[in-house]
Amino acid sequence: MEDKRYSGSQYLENNPTWHTEHSSWKSLQIIKMLKKHNLNPTSIGEIGCGAGQVLNNLCQRLPDNVKFHGYEISPDAFSLCQDIINPRIQFHLKSVFEEASLLLVFDLILVIDVIEHIENYLEFLKLLQFKTPNSYKLFHIPLDMNVQNIWRNYPILQLRNTVGHLHYFSKDTALESLKDSGYNIVDYVYTAGSNDLPHSMKSRILKFPREIAFKINQDLAVRLLGGYSLLVLAK
Repeated sequence: MEDKRYSGSQYLENNPTWHTEHSSWKSLQIIKMLKKHNLNPTSIGEIGCGAGQVLNNLCQRLPDNVKFHGYEISPDAFSLCQDIINPRIQFHLKSVFEEASLLLVFDLILVIDVIEHIENYLEFLKLLQFKTPNSYKLFHIPLDMNVQNIWRNYPILQLRNTVGHLHYFSKDTALESLKDSGYNIVDYVYTAGSNDLPHSMKSRILKFPREIAFKINQDLAVRLLGGYSLLVLAK
């Protein structure tokens, strides 16, 4: 499932921060879901951990008995992880499926903004579920398929060319893909990355219309205006 965009230097050239500025926010969304379901994992593995800052933030916020393993195929991202290695966090430059025995002991597996990058994401999802049937999984999936993106067209192409999104999900297609791959959906919530972390003038302009529409009808607001992702707890 390796892609030259990540094994080479192209992704780092397009995204020099490797999105570390979003890591604290992402870790908070993860912790909210864990607290909501009273989950207290002591071993957490992240697939496609990037620069490792989501795990680093979780390490600082979760109890000292929690251990972390991050798996990444990009040498550039793996290099960025090296400064944050400590007795509780380890990183591996390899596909997570090369260490199936480790996967079996993880209480929680994180797949944060990953499946949209994988060429055959259904094969990936089915293999992950087959090898880890007893682990909780937490997926964060951007909902790129919305009226605003389709109408303007440019955002879809930009997502493909700059951050490597190969697949574009709505809430329903994301959930059905997980169900078709053998997952039991425990819970899901929308996350408002474009509102909480506005990175462009467009995001700032749409912040208040999105918030108002979301209070009226969440599903309709997400389908029309975009700017949201789906956080899914599954097993």
